[in-house]
Amino acid sequence: MCDTFVALSPVTSDGSIIFGKNSDREPNEAQALEYYSPCFYSDSKSRMVNCTYIPVLQVKETHGILISRPFWMWGAEMGANDKGVVIGNEAVFTKMPYEKVGGLTGMDMLRLALERSASSEQALETILQLLADYGQGGVCGYQDKKLFYHNSFIICDKHSAWVLETAGKMWAALEIKEAYSISNGLTIGEKFDKSHPDLIETARRKGWLKKGRVFHFAKNYSDWLFTTFSACQKRQSCSLESVNSLKGKLGVQNALNILRDHNSETYRPDSHLLMNRVCMHAGNGLTRNSGTTGSLVAHLPKGAKNTFWATGTAAPCTSIFKPIRFENDVLPDIGPLPGERFNPASLWWYHESLHRLILDDYPSRMSAYRPARDDLEMSFIKKAFADEKEGIIKLTANAFQQSRELTEKWVKKFRSSPKNKKTNTVFRRYWKKLNRAAGISP
Repeated sequence: MCDTFVALSPVTSDGSIIFGKNSDREPNEAQALEYYSPCFYSDSKSRMVNCTYIPVLQVKETHGILISRPFWMWGAEMGANDKGVVIGNEAVFTKMPYEKVGGLTGMDMLRLALERSASSEQALETILQLLADYGQGGVCGYQDKKLFYHNSFIICDKHSAWVLETAGKMWAALEIKEAYSISNGLTIGEKFDKSHPDLIETARRKGWLKKGRVFHFAKNYSDWLFTTFSACQKRQSCSLESVNSLKGKLGVQNALNILRDHNSETYRPDSHLLMNRVCMHAGNGLTRNSGTTGSLVAHLPKGAKNTFWATGTAAPCTSIFKPIRFENDVLPDIGPLPGERFNPASLWWYHESLHRLILDDYPSRMSAYRPARDDLEMSFIKKAFADEKEGIIKLTANAFQQSRELTEKWVKKFRSSPKNKKTNTVFRRYWKKLNRAAGISP
């Protein structure tokens, strides 16, 4: 489960395009923040690239990409390329059958599109071509091997943005004019700019579009049960309302706050059953078995350098967003890639020590930690935009190092401090089981 939004120039404070995404997946499903350099393949016609489940033909040249990728798959949940294209994808549940073996995952299509596209329009066409050639399919869960879904995408660069929603090989696309938000349900209705040529006829033939009714993509193609119980409408409306409430004023800090939203000033992660918060913390194995495992904000200004703000860690409310640009080495050494077990040398896993300690006593520990988080992050924002003509790689390296130091400080503090109030039994047992499976003792 995920949430993605984009705001265009009529909404942002500086006329830029701002993109944000939370990637929500299984709480022990570590996510790797990675950079891959551009490549040239002289023998691309005979070369294949091995995606999560199937190989596809390689292209002659690929762009440099910054991605956030669940450790076990080839594809990525979100990312950007050195041409300024940014993409985030969402699981959506539809009436079209799922291909359980073979095909490309939505994450595969996202990464391939970043590697192959120099604009948002080209990325849109790349995904559509991949969908037509290979289809979408395969298990999309880490430990949940019964999780299958179709995909929607927000695709943008500094000039334009699109929402693309799919149901099997059917699809509809809408060019975004001001702001848009997607979650885990179809959102495109009666109006769209492009579509599969058989989109409406397929719905009519299957009996989803009744005679005399106006075609509505979301109503005709959505699977009601999974769409409803994903609580996607609550999250989608919350993020979009937050963006629109700041029309003409939205900046980077606002975007970070939207991804951290719990829809409550007195939030407790053990207080609700459904996945109905933008900043999501898993809470039980049945109705809340996903949490935010990575976050990304992209700031794409006209006439200035693009800046990407990534956590590289779970739970944006407990994470620090670090500034990254496509300059020099792009990413400093941030430690080994995370795997399925706790590794304190890994950026993602070490932060889990802090995240899970805060979950044990969220209201009091978060209120103590939040000012330090905000002060450090604001210092990065000020420095990143103080002089955009200067290189940012030193700031990026310092941001990751200082964030690690802050994490260490608060891990030690919370380990030695008593809890003000225990979480409920279901929540506590659920996280104890997760910690045991990952080999972590917060």
